[in-house]
Amino acid sequence: MMKEKCKNMLTRQIIPFWNSLLDERGGFYGRMDQQLELFKDAEKGVILNSRILWFYSASYITTKDESLKVYANHAFDFLKNCCIDSEYGGVYWMMDCNGNPLDTMKHTYNQAFAIYALSVYYQALESDEAISIAMQLYDTIEEKTFKNGLYEEAFTREWKRADNDALSENGIDAKKTMNSILHLIEAYTELLRSTGDLRVRKSLKNLLDIVEKYVFDEKSNALRVFFDDDMNVLGNIHSYGHDIEASWLIDRACEVLCEDEYTEKFKKIDLAIANNILDVAFENGALNNERDGAEISKKRVWWVQAETVVGFLNAYQSGGDEKFLNAAQATLEYIEKYVVDQRCGEWFPDVSFEDVPFGDFDMVGPWKCPYHNGRMCIEVLKRL
Repeated sequence: MMKEKCKNMLTRQIIPFWNSLLDERGGFYGRMDQQLELFKDAEKGVILNSRILWFYSASYITTKDESLKVYANHAFDFLKNCCIDSEYGGVYWMMDCNGNPLDTMKHTYNQAFAIYALSVYYQALESDEAISIAMQLYDTIEEKTFKNGLYEEAFTREWKRADNDALSENGIDAKKTMNSILHLIEAYTELLRSTGDLRVRKSLKNLLDIVEKYVFDEKSNALRVFFDDDMNVLGNIHSYGHDIEASWLIDRACEVLCEDEYTEKFKKIDLAIANNILDVAFENGALNNERDGAEISKKRVWWVQAETVVGFLNAYQSGGDEKFLNAAQATLEYIEKYVVDQRCGEWFPDVSFEDVPFGDFDMVGPWKCPYHNGRMCIEVLKRL
């Protein structure tokens, strides 16, 4: 039942919606508001377009639908021709509607998503050019951001340190974030799968070591979120969505790494995280958002629900406890009933605890993309 639901959601709702956003000028349109009005001259986030490239590449691998190659190739051309800084290296943060640099900030998180997308595009279409670009971005990250065994995050175009406003939230001025570490793991996992490169293997192992040493709190079975330059914790935040996402992304990294020491160690950690999230954050068939100090945000964020389905399904397959399968099924039912916008097939960004879409939201934007919900469908299809 889950598999059939996700197949329909992917092929009849999410893919057709994003197909309609292809911009003949290059890439995909950058904004659609809550009235479904398309803003054709809106800025185009590089994260958005990298995630779209990943989405069409992964969807093609999963469905073998030949028509998806057109969209994957179109997304690749935009990333290759417009988003890469040929002078200083790396990808920009934001482009204008015609593909010219609008915000030239360089961010490690952003580089990671480009590598992730290019690696999976290579797996889909065997593009030597794509994997060559991905390795160049890897070299840039390792050269420009890797200092003293850790990764710095925000930079100017010329790779001078800058404020980390893009990922610092909750009023915290963080220099390093769990979010960037997690998505570097995600990117290097697929780059290693694509290349087998020994340097990438070493980097991925180091990132997992960072998680174990600094990010995972074994007392609370949760991930620390924000850090200063020396990895001292800032704030008292628990991001439920990132925890459940990390629990399966780290398992995937260990699967590709294929080293018993990491597999055995992180299987225990990831199951502990999933158990904790089920206990403290799963309520009324969906996952709450986060805890900031004593305050709990109970809104149901679109990407958090998508990662909840995959994370709990992964925990069920890893440990065999049916409580996780039941939670995954319940969340998928919640998504179908309350999160999918029946007008268009895309998902509402935020739904209240009372199950009502709310806020002055955009259906498409720099962060609103087919990455989480599309990946949920793809993972369910692959796993079941």
